[in-house]
Amino acid sequence: MTSLRDKALLKMNIHCLGRNLVTASSSLLPVQLPAPREVHFWYVLPAEVKSTNLLNRYLEILSPCEKENIITMRGEQIRKRALLARALVRTTLSRYQTNCQIEPKSLKFRKNNYGKPELDWQYADDWSCPPLHFNISHTSSLIACGVTVGSAEAPFVEDICTSPPPIELHLVLKIGIDVEEKQRRLKNDTLAFAQRFFSPLEIEMLTHIVDPELRLQELIKLWTLKEAYVKALGKGFSASPFKSFTVRLGDHVKGNIHTPPHMISKAHDITVETSDELKNPSSNWQFGLLELAGSHYAAVCIEQDSIDAGNESIPIDVTLRKTIPYVEDECVSASVSAVVIGGLTRLSTCDY
Repeated sequence: MTSLRDKALLKMNIHCLGRNLVTASSSLLPVQLPAPREVHFWYVLPAEVKSTNLLNRYLEILSPCEKENIITMRGEQIRKRALLARALVRTTLSRYQTNCQIEPKSLKFRKNNYGKPELDWQYADDWSCPPLHFNISHTSSLIACGVTVGSAEAPFVEDICTSPPPIELHLVLKIGIDVEEKQRRLKNDTLAFAQRFFSPLEIEMLTHIVDPELRLQELIKLWTLKEAYVKALGKGFSASPFKSFTVRLGDHVKGNIHTPPHMISKAHDITVETSDELKNPSSNWQFGLLELAGSHYAAVCIEQDSIDAGNESIPIDVTLRKTIPYVEDECVSASVSAVVIGGLTRLSTCDY
């Protein structure tokens, strides 16, 4: 019988193009836990991962369920991106487990009621494992994983590979991220697309933008922020449809008077207003919007601590790292490669 590994080798015909890679004995560089209100944002570019041996190594750290899911996917590039996404999550989270000494392959995951994956600690009580929260997002050309540290709870759990989800689950969901390509194109007219998914106030904002290309870019940014918020809630799109809330930009509304809306790239204050909070936008969530490598938008949404809720003057600190796990890590500072374009956010310097 052909093993899962052999099947993967047959289906992943990805050739090495001569790049010097580290040996199989290399380890992942450990990093300090994120500070309060800090997000560690790791990303990998699939086009830069060209070694068959390295991809096989990533395959070896996955669970049998993850391997089977990837192998049954159609399309070499789709399988590769799925493999990189799972490998990025496992290698990233294992970097923070220095006290627990957990290898990427040993990490366990569970799902909440709505299918969002979370870490599942199944170890002795005297192990001081950090309460990490993570979220992943990907396009065809970039895969990202965001990490924060939050409060730990002991919910009912279920293995991520099984279904249906448990009847009751209590989780603190701290972070949602989304990445989108700037060159994304729509089949339909921009405003027609917005009518399907966005709230009336968001449509109004887009309507005020005359230039078609600029309007499309603002729609992509808005979509990225909305998706990050839904993913932070952890309830899925069916439970949090895009039309049920509005992302407000800066001083779009002063009192009860609607002023001409600002574009996202000029808005430092980004808040979310749900349908039952029409007069009181929620202050429990904070956003950051970045431009990466001149080619992608990246949105981060985090839940504020109860002490900080309502304090809009404290920025999100985002630490960016570009990585090829087991090969190289690159700290990305505020430069052409990374620009804050929305939200009260600042880029932090890596500790290595």
